[in-house]
Amino acid sequence: MKFYKDHYDVIIIGGALAGMSAALQLQAKGVKDILILEKHNLPGGLATDYVRNGFEIEATLHEMMSIGTKDHRLKVGQFFDDMGVDIDWLPVPECYRVALPNSGIDKILHEGYERAAREIDEVVPGTFGKVHELLLLCRRVYDSMNILSVTPMSKVQMLLKHPDFVKTVGYSATEVIDTFGLPKKAVEMLTPYWIYVGNRMDDLPFTIYAFLMADYFTGSYVCRGYSHEMSMKLQRKVEENGAQFEFKQEVEKILVKDGKVTGVRTKRGDEIAADYVISGAYPNKVYTQMIEPLSEVPEGAVKYINGLPLSVVPVSVMMVMEGTPEENGIVNYSTFSGETMDTNEIWANYANLTEPYNYITTICLNYANPACVPEGYTQLSITALVPSKPFEDVAEEEYYDLKRRLAEEMIESCIRITKVDFRPRITEVEVSTPMTIAHYVGAWKGNIYGFLHSVSNHAVARLGMKTEDHFIEGLEFACACGMSGNGMGPAVTNGRAAAKGVLEAMEKKEAAK
Repeated sequence: MKFYKDHYDVIIIGGALAGMSAALQLQAKGVKDILILEKHNLPGGLATDYVRNGFEIEATLHEMMSIGTKDHRLKVGQFFDDMGVDIDWLPVPECYRVALPNSGIDKILHEGYERAAREIDEVVPGTFGKVHELLLLCRRVYDSMNILSVTPMSKVQMLLKHPDFVKTVGYSATEVIDTFGLPKKAVEMLTPYWIYVGNRMDDLPFTIYAFLMADYFTGSYVCRGYSHEMSMKLQRKVEENGAQFEFKQEVEKILVKDGKVTGVRTKRGDEIAADYVISGAYPNKVYTQMIEPLSEVPEGAVKYINGLPLSVVPVSVMMVMEGTPEENGIVNYSTFSGETMDTNEIWANYANLTEPYNYITTICLNYANPACVPEGYTQLSITALVPSKPFEDVAEEEYYDLKRRLAEEMIESCIRITKVDFRPRITEVEVSTPMTIAHYVGAWKGNIYGFLHSVSNHAVARLGMKTEDHFIEGLEFACACGMSGNGMGPAVTNGRAAAKGVLEAMEKKEAAK
């Protein structure tokens, strides 16, 4: 019996969240003949965990967006429910703590637009009204983006039905926030989430900032069984629905003839025919290395990827420590801390490897999932999201010393906030860099955040360019470089968007018969 069939309707390269979400969306519309090829031995890509000496440690997930409560699901949570993927969601207890000793700020903000505005007002009296209105504006833009992503409409209709979206779409987060006349301290408290999309507030589109703020301040979640629970349940469901899911099968080439996809070739030499291919690999890798023959890559595709800078990459220190979080000086789930909240200053600091990072995010999983470690232990991660460029010139013989130094500096930065030196209590520690990401999942330059969001390239601009960005017929992308950008929630949305592209092409082909 042959390992693969002679032909598939759709081949999906990569069994990460986006690829599996694409499969589920296709299956929901009646497409059953799907092959998923995953180079790793587990599904989910970076949505995973690992075990060290009996401790199960979350590898990546800080917070899952767009889930919602059981009674009021948001779009990602609703998608999982509709697809029959039952995930045990645990609510995150707060949005974040912002700890900026140099600014005299140390405050925890919670979900709920009014509540968060009142909490900021406690630190900066007299700001409640303006902060509340800013957060409500974020919510209106968020609602508009969700509608416009699935409902085409004319410019006149957009102006009439979505005036706040239209008014703010061409401006940066800084430009819109400045119109509220808020004191610097209040703006600093409203700034921390910028790092999750990896661009300075001066360059970050307000629409992206608004989406983040509205979504996160509605409430976020983690999986009781770590992000690996989500990955395993998605895999099980796509296989129950009839997809063929194969592990340890790396795709080396996407076969193209006369501008149209014809199939793929695996690393072991299998050539598999298909009408459509959905790639979890970035366009950067696909258009420079994977298309066969390379002569089938249009000049416009190369210009496209050269014109889009990559977003940030993670440097993370993941630890298990003896003692409870409180004993280790950790009093909450999510903390953004550092020497400054000037994102231009942070960006300049991140652009080199000679200075300690001046801004970090810290997650203590115990506060969302008390059973994440045995009683009496703490699971903590420290992360900086930085440009990839500085790592490109790191010599192999320098790498491990650099990795250890970065970890030590980030731990010291965390200790300045906890005021407890927990280093002697560290039981397990792993350090992840862009090289780690590239090694384990093959991500282009270790990047997991797609293309940099900017005023000229963000979700709205990408939606408008969707048709122009299709250079090879039958090829779609389901990864962080997609329209919705980075993050596990957006990965689901990007996967669904890729499936939508395939379905539209199928309908067009059928209509032409």
